[in-house]
Amino acid sequence: MSEHGPPARGPGRVVLVATPIGNLTDLSPRAVETLAGADLICCEDTRRTRKLLTHAGITGVRLVTMHEHNEAAMAERAVAEAAAGATVAVVSDAGLPGLSDPGERLVRAAVAAGVEVSVVPGPSAGVAALVASGLASERFCFEGFLPRKGGERAARLAALAAEPRTTVVYEAPHRVARTLHDLQAACGDGRQVAVARELTKLHEEWWRGTLAGAVAWVDARQPRGEWVLVVAGAPAAVPGAAASDDELRAAVADRLAAGADQRGAVAAVAASLGVPRRRAYQAAVELRRGARSPD
Repeated sequence: MSEHGPPARGPGRVVLVATPIGNLTDLSPRAVETLAGADLICCEDTRRTRKLLTHAGITGVRLVTMHEHNEAAMAERAVAEAAAGATVAVVSDAGLPGLSDPGERLVRAAVAAGVEVSVVPGPSAGVAALVASGLASERFCFEGFLPRKGGERAARLAALAAEPRTTVVYEAPHRVARTLHDLQAACGDGRQVAVARELTKLHEEWWRGTLAGAVAWVDARQPRGEWVLVVAGAPAAVPGAAASDDELRAAVADRLAAGADQRGAVAAVAASLGVPRRRAYQAAVELRRGARSPD
C-alpha cells in the first residue's frame, strides 16, 4: 500500500459464465477460475449456485439472486459495481445465461454503460440437443420457450411450421405433452423431431422420429426433468406436387381449429404443402365465405 492509500482498482467487467446442464464435471477450469475471482455472482437460485461452488471448492464469494422479475433492478446494481471496478459473474441454473434465462438485460445495460462484457463459454442444452439430434444443424433457429397460450402462441407455432431451418424449443415437463400435440397440429404428423430429456444427467433419454410418434411416446409416460425439442424445418416445395383446392381448404381449416389466426394458418399451409401463399390465402377466403353462407 502506498502513502496515498490503497491502489486504485482496475477496470471492472461483467462475465457470463456457462455452468453444467446436469453433469457437474462439465464445469470448465476457466469457469472455476472466473467464479473464484469474482467480487459478485448474480445467479437465479443461490442454493443451486452454492452447491456448484462447493463442488468447485469456491467459498467467500457474494451471491445475489437475479431472475426474470428483478433483473432490471439487479442489472442496475451489477453494472454500477462493475463500473466501480468489480468483476461481476453471471450464471443461470444451468447452461449459458441469456438464452431463455436472465442475463440479456444486464448485458444490454453494461454495454450501454461502457462496461466490458465477456463470456466463459460452455454447456448449452439447445446446442447439445441440436448436434445430437440427427437433423440438419448447419442452419437453425433457437425458439426457446413458446408462449404459453393465446394468439401469440398460435402465431409462433404457425411461424415455426413454416420455418425452413431446424428449430430448437425448450419445454418444462408439465407442458411438453401439450407442446408436442400443438407442434403436431401445426407441422403435421410426419415432421421429423428429436426429443431430449435430462441431457448429460444419469437418466438422459432420447426419442427420434415423427411428431406423431413423439406425441404417442410422451403420452405413454409421466414426463419429468428438462426437455429440448429439435424440430426439422419445413420441407421444400416439390414441383408438380401441388395440393388440390379441397386439400388446401382442409389444411387451412385444421390450422385455424388449432388456434392459428388466418395469417399464420396461410403461412403454415403454404410452407407445408409447397404452394404459393396466394393459393392458401384464397382457400382461407373460401372457408370464410362458406362459414357466412346460409344453410
